[in-house]
Amino acid sequence: MKYKINSDGRIVALKKGHWGDAGTIGGYIESEKNLSHLGDCWVYDDAEVSDDAKVSGNAKVSGNAKITGYARVYGNAKVTDYARVFGNARVFGDACVYENAFVYENARVSGNVSVYENAQVFGDIKVFGDIKVSDDVKVSGKATISGNVCVYDNAEVSGHAWVSGNVSVSGNAEVYGHAWVSDNARVYGNSQVFGYAQVSGYAKVSGTMQITQLYNSPVNIEEISDELVLL
Repeated sequence: MKYKINSDGRIVALKKGHWGDAGTIGGYIESEKNLSHLGDCWVYDDAEVSDDAKVSGNAKVSGNAKITGYARVYGNAKVTDYARVFGNARVFGDACVYENAFVYENARVSGNVSVYENAQVFGDIKVFGDIKVSDDVKVSGKATISGNVCVYDNAEVSGHAWVSGNVSVSGNAEVYGHAWVSDNARVYGNSQVFGYAQVSGYAKVSGTMQITQLYNSPVNIEEISDELVLL
């Protein structure tokens, strides 16, 4: 046993660890099922873990963060500030969720992913690798984001979209449907990549471009300039 729960719901360390000496006061948990007695996991500050949510491994939850529902935070993951992880979401690996970010529903966030500012990751989304998701971004649906991707500003990635490589999606851009954006591509401005479109190489999709393609007839975009609609 590494902690006990005070009458006010706060945890108290029973032995020395990464959280401090024995007697160190931690955050709030509803019951012992919310925080493992194994590993270096801990709930700090005014953070809260409740319902059937669980923090384990070496994970750290701090600040005013809240982990609820059936969410799991484990590995070396960190959830802090005013971040929320709930539903059936999983945050693990070296992932970090902070500031006012939300991760929920069936989302999976792992690797060296950073989700922060007002970003929202939800649905059946999978985000892994060296990803940065920030600003007012929404990543949802059954999309997969991997590699060294950056998604920021007011961009949205949703549906069954796949975004990977050294890609950046920014501005008010949208990537959705079954679209693929990969390699070193850039999608920004008010552009939209959707349907079964494939954007790769060093392509830059900007302005008010709309790129799509019907099923079984994908289009590969390597060099694009100005404003266009490709259907």
